[in-house]
Amino acid sequence: MVTFRNAVATDLSEIVQMLADDVLGQERERYENPLPKSYFDAFESIDADRNNELIVACLDGQIVGVQQITFTPYLTHQGGWRATIEGVRTAASKRGKGIGSKLIQYAIERAKARGCHIIQLTTDKKRAESLRFYERLGFEATHEGLKMKL
Repeated sequence: MVTFRNAVATDLSEIVQMLADDVLGQERERYENPLPKSYFDAFESIDADRNNELIVACLDGQIVGVQQITFTPYLTHQGGWRATIEGVRTAASKRGKGIGSKLIQYAIERAKARGCHIIQLTTDKKRAESLRFYERLGFEATHEGLKMKL
């Protein structure tokens, strides 16, 4: 049975390993020992912010997935809240076993519990399989997203 919990600092090595374990992740992450300080700094900021949750999925005591959920108040939609899912990864050895679906369902339940009216995410256009995965879970490509690297 997959369980979920808030990540702790000692989970960072396993989390960064999952983030780096694909073609795009290899380009932008630095999985090394010791991990760069920037990962610990980011974790401290996430952990201290009540509107951010870094969630790990565990199976038999082993971390097998991760995602970050950010809760944001907006003036639009009558001052409603929305949740944004980022950094969703499943351990390579566990892909195709439903863990990703369980992660997203967990995020949806957290968003409902926090009173969010929208849950959103982005996926890189190079990840066509991920787009199909999210669409199967009920997400719709209703907007065109833009990003600018700084």
